[in-house]
Amino acid sequence: MLDGPPSDDEAARLVGKLLTVRQVAKVLGVCPATVYRLCERGELAHYRVHHAIRVDPMEVKAMLQRSRGTRDS
Repeated sequence: MLDGPPSDDEAARLVGKLLTVRQVAKVLGVCPATVYRLCERGELAHYRVHHAIRVDPMEVKAMLQRSRGTRDS
């Protein structure tokens, strides 16, 4: 984790790694409305910046792993 506020360069790198709703939809092979519903229901952790939603790629991976786990049981 960061020891203090990120520098401008660190912040730009962090934000550059976040995915848009459209990017998440493309990765999952679903429409953007489905991604919004996943976020609304708390099934996909996300960040809200004003009216924009951003998702960490690791959260998409974690959601898929959780989904796979419930299917296998």
